[in-house]
Amino acid sequence: MNPWLNYHHLFYFKTIAEEGTVSKAAAKLRLGQPTLSAQLMKFEDTLGVQLFERNHRKLVLTEQGKVALDYAKNIFKMGSEMYEVLHDRIKPHKPSLHLGALDSVPKQIVLQLVKQAFRISPCQITLSEGKSDELLRELSAHSMDLMVTNFLPSGTDSKGLYPRSITKKNVAFYGAPKFKSLRKGFPKSISGQPMVLPTYDSRLRQDLDHWAKLNKIDLNIIVESQDISLKKLIATSALGLIPAATHTVTDQVLQGELVEIGRLQGVHEELFLISAHRKIENRIASKLRDTFVV
Repeated sequence: MNPWLNYHHLFYFKTIAEEGTVSKAAAKLRLGQPTLSAQLMKFEDTLGVQLFERNHRKLVLTEQGKVALDYAKNIFKMGSEMYEVLHDRIKPHKPSLHLGALDSVPKQIVLQLVKQAFRISPCQITLSEGKSDELLRELSAHSMDLMVTNFLPSGTDSKGLYPRSITKKNVAFYGAPKFKSLRKGFPKSISGQPMVLPTYDSRLRQDLDHWAKLNKIDLNIIVESQDISLKKLIATSALGLIPAATHTVTDQVLQGELVEIGRLQGVHEELFLISAHRKIENRIASKLRDTFVV
């Protein structure tokens, strides 16, 4: 049987975490500092986990502390909402959904995910973009519901995370019309040509290096970036070639801004939808996790 949760202690913990020190929290709560420190220790004993690392006078949240703070915020937010609803002050909030995506993920994929979420239920969506390690921390801490990525975590970073493949497409090199002549003699024709490649945060970059080595292609890299929008802008400006999956550059090809130079045998762009284990699941996120495909 789980121990009874003292909501006074939970509120004290939340205040300390938000204020950064016990002294500031004590002043805000109008409690003595020794009393508040004792209450925090009791709360940690009840939970059986350490919520803060003591670093001189500073308190730094542990990983368990970050998870606890996220739950505490939601608990007190729902408590305030319940009070308001019971007194007919507001209508209940729409369910929320927090989606994360690497910069390299095409915006069309994120848009499709948003549209499907709205079809499941009216909701309020928060969208975050960033680097893999940043987004994975948020996902593991349950401050994010789902993450779209083309790079799977490994080792300890993958603990408690569940990826599912949502698309796998062939990759080709694309360039402005002035590079059209490179179609002849591909892939040797692109050796030494200016290229805009993904960084090593992407699995695609590793596959490209392997492909280039097998085919003895000199990769003349002028720019490295994970931002797919920036890479397409550079390519349409005729500065260099970019490797991309077909669905990534459909609009630019249809408008004549880019042309396909040649497809890479054995190289694919695969995208994954990652969720984290949690006892209380977000209903919309759970449905997306099980059904969304591109």
